Amino acid sequence: MKILAMIPARLGSQRLKQKNLRSINGKTLLQLAIEKCKNTKVFDEVWVNSESEIIGNVALENGAKFHKRPEELANNSATSEDFIYEFLKSNDCTHVVQVHSIAPLLSQKDIIDFVEKMMVSKANVFLSYEPIQIECAYKNTPINFTFDEKTNSQDLDLIQRISWSITGWLKDEYITNYEIGKCASYAGDVDFIPISKLASHVIKVEEDLKIAQALYDLVVENGG
Repeated sequence: MKILAMIPARLGSQRLKQKNLRSINGKTLLQLAIEKCKNTKVFDEVWVNSESEIIGNVALENGAKFHKRPEELANNSATSEDFIYEFLKSNDCTHVVQVHSIAPLLSQKDIIDFVEKMMVSKANVFLSYEPIQIECAYKNTPINFTFDEKTNSQDLDLIQRISWSITGWLKDEYITNYEIGKCASYAGDVDFIPISKLASHVIKVEEDLKIAQALYDLVVENGG
């Protein structure tokens, strides 16, 4: 059994320029992600997956391995399905856990808990989610409540908002499903693993980064 952590980190980004190299408390988001993954001791290897030598140098300087993806898998039209498949075809493992650097409030404990639950599961796809227990609707239609009555929020069914902060797959099943044309991200038996609201926070725009910067010390004080 061999578990790899894979941190995807393009140099380019549309909404927040070079976001993987933006910093919190003097360290880049990429550095923070590498440190967390290494400190958990649950991975056999920690990899950074990028098209950029600049990103690769940061990875190597911080003790991670660098997988240079092809340039065609670094543009905005390439999907995660494509670059994860290419990474898995190139590296020996049984499991891969994708840890996003743009989820800096995902703590070491969150990662450890996720991997522990993954390893006792019989599924081949592992999705993290934020449990939401409040009235939710889709296209103006209630999902977990009804307009016929007012329900106390604690009595509502939980909504599972998928978070891409951390995700896992079995290598062989991912490759097989990709090659037969299925959506490998979801194909097969899926297990849903809860994470906290803070751990689910993902940086897409400047405001997201400011929120993470404001809350980061709180996360570190409660498990890093």
